Amino acid sequence: QVQLVESGGGLVQAGGSLRLSCVASESISSFNRMGWYRQAPGKQREWVAASVFSGASTNYADSVKGRFTISRDNAKNTLYLQMNSLKSEDTAVYYCNAQRVTNRVSDYWGQGTQVTVSS
Repeated sequence: QVQLVESGGGLVQAGGSLRLSCVASESISSFNRMGWYRQAPGKQREWVAASVFSGASTNYADSVKGRFTISRDNAKNTLYLQMNSLKSEDTAVYYCNAQRVTNRVSDYWGQGTQVTVSS
């Protein structure tokens, strides 16, 4: 069973920065895609950023482009999300996702870490 453990959330003022980490219980190179999602109160979970091809390619939601950076350390089985210029609308629970594609698509999720941005 794949386990993903997020950390790094907290309370920060608008304009500040946080770095989230997600440690996987197995090699993250074994996943086809890893990413970050978030869910604000009363809203659906939304995709934030993705890292594919073992980190060779990254993608971002328009709402975070230019402010957030997804990266990974394959040797440490860790995915990161550097969040700069945080806004109040970035307040949400952030989830790490790992996806493996074989004869089916398997998605794995962490428990989430709370990010609160005060204005």
